[in-house]
Amino acid sequence: MPETSPQPQHTLRERLLGLIREVGKFGAVGGVAFLIDLAIFNLLLSADTESRVAKTISMLVATTVAFLGNRFWTWRNSRHTHMARQYTLFFVINGVGLGISLACLTITHNLLGDVWPVLQTQAADNISGQLVGTALGTLFRFWSYRRFVFPADVDDGASPVTSASVTRS
Repeated sequence: MPETSPQPQHTLRERLLGLIREVGKFGAVGGVAFLIDLAIFNLLLSADTESRVAKTISMLVATTVAFLGNRFWTWRNSRHTHMARQYTLFFVINGVGLGISLACLTITHNLLGDVWPVLQTQAADNISGQLVGTALGTLFRFWSYRRFVFPADVDDGASPVTSASVTRS
């Protein structure tokens, strides 16, 4: 059986620092994508583009920028499969994240707002849709991208099984 050197065990501190770096990169990419979305949306609105068309175009461009930033920077050392598959999965996960934001808004504005009219105000809509919904959607996206779109080559420091590490009888 060939000798294999054991993988170094990462301390909790090292793993936490790695996660902080990963979250920071994810946040930076998301911030850039948000600014691109905002800029393109407003540019198209000022060019008299219909609002839903403008939002669709700005969202497609921003999602593509976010995908590229996350694939080639945030999770550049992760396992990469077929790019079209990754992009499609990334886009679907973004849609679910948007659905989470819309669900928060719908619950407060439409369901609870019928009972408590104060929850149908612009301030309440911003808190539920923009703050709570965006926060929950972002947590979901981070977990999903990390787990499904850009999975790590090595999980929890364990050595992957390769053909060289398997002995033949």
